[in-house]
Amino acid sequence: MPERIARSTLVDTLTERLRDDVLDGTFPAGSLLPPERELAAGYGVTRTTLKHALSRLEQAGLLSTRHGVGTRVRDFLHLGGTDLLPMLAARDGAWLTEVFEVRRHVGALIARRAAVRRTAAQARRLSALLGELAAAPDGDAAQLTEVEIHRELARSTANRVYLLLTNSLFSAYLPVRTAFAAPFGDPAAAADRIAPVIEAVAAKDGEAAERTATAYLRATERLMLAALRQT
Repeated sequence: MPERIARSTLVDTLTERLRDDVLDGTFPAGSLLPPERELAAGYGVTRTTLKHALSRLEQAGLLSTRHGVGTRVRDFLHLGGTDLLPMLAARDGAWLTEVFEVRRHVGALIARRAAVRRTAAQARRLSALLGELAAAPDGDAAQLTEVEIHRELARSTANRVYLLLTNSLFSAYLPVRTAFAAPFGDPAAAADRIAPVIEAVAAKDGEAAERTATAYLRATERLMLAALRQT
C-alpha cells in the first residue's frame, strides 16, 4: 500500500501521487485499483477527495471505471491520446523531449504542405495574423496568436486530419502554456522569428517553408527549454 499523505493535502496533490503510482507501475496497466475505502485509507484521505482525484485521472485517460467492477488502470501507451501529454510531460522530461520532436516534424510537414495548397485568402489571413502577433499587447496574447498561426497553416494544407492533429496537440499545450511563454515576451521579436515561414508559404515555396519552419520550431524550442531550466 502506498505511503500515506497528510489529510490537508489538496486534490491535485493526491492526483499527482496517484498518477505517479500508476506510471511507475505500483498499479500496473490492466490491474484493478484496490477498493475505494482501502485506497483512501492507504493515502490517508477521505473517499470524497479520492473520488475527485480518480475522476481527474479517468478524464486524462489513465483510468477507466465500470460500475460493479471497479477502477482499472488503462494501458495508456496502447489506448491513450494526446490529452495525456501535459500530465506525462509534467512528470518526466523525456516526454517533453519527445513532444518537441513531434512538434518539429509535424510543424515542418504542415508548413511545406501549406505552401503548396494555400489559397490567396489563407495567405492574407496568415499575413494578418503575423501583424497581430507583432502588435500583441503582451506575451500571453502573442503566444495565443502564434497558436492561431499554426492552426491557419494546418487549414492551409487542405487536409482536415492535419487540422485535427494540430487541434489535439494544442489541447495538450494550452493548459500548460505559461511554462512555454519565453519566446513570446517580446511580440515583435516573436513575429520576426516566424515571418520567414509565412513568407515562404505566401511564395508557395514548399522547400523553403519546411526549412524555415524547422528553424523556427528549433529556435522556439531552445528558448522554451532554457526558460524551463531556470525555473
